[in-house]
Amino acid sequence: MKVSKFGGSSVASAEQIKKVLNIVNSDDDRRIIIVSAPGKRHDKDIKATDLLIRLYEKVINGLDYQSKKQEILDRFDDIIRELNLQTDLLQKIDETLEQHISELADQPARLLDALKSSGENFNAQIIAAYNDSQGVPTIYMSPKDAGIIVTDEPENAQILESSYDKIEQIRHTKEKIIIPGFFGYSETNHIVTFPRGGSDITGAIVARGVHADLYENFTDVSGIFRANPTIIKSPEIINEITYREMRELSYAGFGVFHDEALQPLYRYRIPVVIKNTNRPDDPGTFIVHDREINRHRVVTGISCDKGFTSINIKKYLMNRQVGFSLKILNILAENNISYDHMPSGIDNISIIMRTSQLAGKEEKVLNEIRTQCEIDELNVEHDLAILMVVGEGMSAVVGTANKITTALAAANINLKMINQGSSEISMMFGISNKDAEAAVKACYLNCYI
Repeated sequence: MKVSKFGGSSVASAEQIKKVLNIVNSDDDRRIIIVSAPGKRHDKDIKATDLLIRLYEKVINGLDYQSKKQEILDRFDDIIRELNLQTDLLQKIDETLEQHISELADQPARLLDALKSSGENFNAQIIAAYNDSQGVPTIYMSPKDAGIIVTDEPENAQILESSYDKIEQIRHTKEKIIIPGFFGYSETNHIVTFPRGGSDITGAIVARGVHADLYENFTDVSGIFRANPTIIKSPEIINEITYREMRELSYAGFGVFHDEALQPLYRYRIPVVIKNTNRPDDPGTFIVHDREINRHRVVTGISCDKGFTSINIKKYLMNRQVGFSLKILNILAENNISYDHMPSGIDNISIIMRTSQLAGKEEKVLNEIRTQCEIDELNVEHDLAILMVVGEGMSAVVGTANKITTALAAANINLKMINQGSSEISMMFGISNKDAEAAVKACYLNCYI
C-alpha cells in the first residue's frame, strides 16, 4: 500500500488535477491520497489559502467580505467547470464558508483555522467527485472520519496517539480515498490546523496509521537537491537520504519536505519518496532509515538559513560554577523562548536562536541574565546565518572539516562559530547573513565539483 500526497502546485488547476489522477490511477497500490489546497497557477496568481486568509481578515475587522468570498468561489468554479464536473459542490462551498463565519465570528482563532482548512477540504471533495465520475470508485473522507483527532491548539495541532488505531481501519476501504491535508479535528469537534507544511504532516500520519509500504510526496521538483537551486545552478539531486540527514537539512532551510512530517515515519521506518507530479517517471529522492555510505562523497547536502541571533555571555571561572547554564536556560524557558545551539568554552557560552524568538523580549531577557547570573560581559549579535553541512559518513572520513573551512576561508568568509553535534552527521557554522549565499557556493564547489 502506498499513501500519496500532492502539494498545492500539483492540484492548482483542472489540468494539474488530471495529471494527479493519471498518476493515482496508474497504480493500484496508490489507495489513499492526501491533497493540498490549490496553489499558484502562475507567478502572479494567489494561493487559495491566502485568499481564505484575506476573507478571514475582512470578517474579523467587520468589513464587507462578499467580494473576497466570491474570489474563492470563482477559483473553485474554474476548476469545476474545466473538469466538466456536474455537481452542486460550489453551492456547498458557499454554504460552508457562510456557516463558518456565522458560527465562529466571535472566536477569531477558531474561525481562522476553519477558513484556512477550507482550501484543502473543498479541493479534496472536487477531486474525489471527479475521479469517481471517471469510473474509478473513489470517496472523499474527512479527517474526522479518517480518525485524525488532534490536540486543541489552533494552528498547532498535534496528533493524539490514540488516533492511530482508528486511522488503521481505513486501510480496509475498497475505494480509493481522497483526504484533505493540513487539519484534523479536536475531541471537542473543532477544526484545528497543523503548523506550516501541514499537508505533509497529514500524509505522514496516515502513512504510519495504515502501515503503508511507501509514502509518496509529490511536488513540483524531481527530488531533493544537494543545495538550494536558487543559489547553485542545476545542483545534483540526492538519490537517497536518511531521516536524520533530512531533519538536519530541513532545519536550515530545505523547504521541500516539512521536517515535522518525519516524526510519525521515523520510528516505524516507513520510507518516503519525493517525486515530481509533472515528471512522475523521474526516480525522485528516497528518505530512508539507513543507507550505505559513499566514503568518496560523504557530504549529502548543504543548506543555509538566515535570521539567527546569538547571546554571548562571559564569566570568569564559569566552568566551576555549578548550575550556571541552568540559570540561563530557566530564564529562556520562563520567557517561552527555545534555542537552537549552545556552543561554549570554559569562561564563555553562546546561545543561538531564531531572531523571532526574541521579538519583544530581548531587553527583558538580557536584564534578567545580568541580574540573576552575575556575568562579566554580555552582548547580542544579530544578522547571523547558520550554514549546515550534512552527511552520515562525515565522522568516518578524515579531513572533511578541513576541506570545508579551507573553502570558506578561500571565499573570505569569517566563521563566527563552529559546532559539531554528538550525532556526528552535521557541522554547523555561524556566519554573517551577507555571506550566506557565498558560503553555500564555496562548500558546494569544494564538495561536489
